[in-house]
Amino acid sequence: MKHLLFLLPLISLCSCSGTSAVSSSVSGSTSTSKNSISSEEHEVPPRAPILVAYFSVTGNTKPLAEFAAERYNCDLFEIVPTQEYTQADIDYTNSNCRALKEQNDSSARPEIKYQVDGMYKYSAIILGYPIWAAQAPKIMYTFLESYNFEGKQILPFCTSGSSQIGSSATNLAKSAPKATWLDGKRFAAGTDKKTFTEWLPTFTF
Repeated sequence: MKHLLFLLPLISLCSCSGTSAVSSSVSGSTSTSKNSISSEEHEVPPRAPILVAYFSVTGNTKPLAEFAAERYNCDLFEIVPTQEYTQADIDYTNSNCRALKEQNDSSARPEIKYQVDGMYKYSAIILGYPIWAAQAPKIMYTFLESYNFEGKQILPFCTSGSSQIGSSATNLAKSAPKATWLDGKRFAAGTDKKTFTEWLPTFTF
């Protein structure tokens, strides 16, 4: 994998203003009110052709995804399972809990409730997920196998109390082999905005 650090050209982004199918919880707006300051230094930058897609059950991954969406002024998509996970489903003290059963089943592909509207619009995908049994949850494979990522950049990140990103990203890459996968990183729960956003690259398209 390569971690590309380039300058994001603002002009080329002006035509990429699509929104995601579900949550597009990003700060700012491309419009200004009559009472707003109109000088360029105060204008919100155009929406980037980047999608932040994340899966979060306990709430540890969600805030980092929101930091990324704010950093790039881009769309945010929550990967919501059709059958939501309960606390019992992720109780790892129970070897028969749903999460462990799925992680031990190579064919498991939990269904996703919503779909991204217009994946073609995005040049880069920032993919956030927790670590379950040392790997990405199987629903992340469902997501990657649902779209064509050819020619797109994918930047993975994960949240975990102790496990590193390890082989989770390389295993996910097998489900989107025509994408360019950038180096991912693991973050602890409660990672602050500054720490996380300083890690994020500047994309070029």
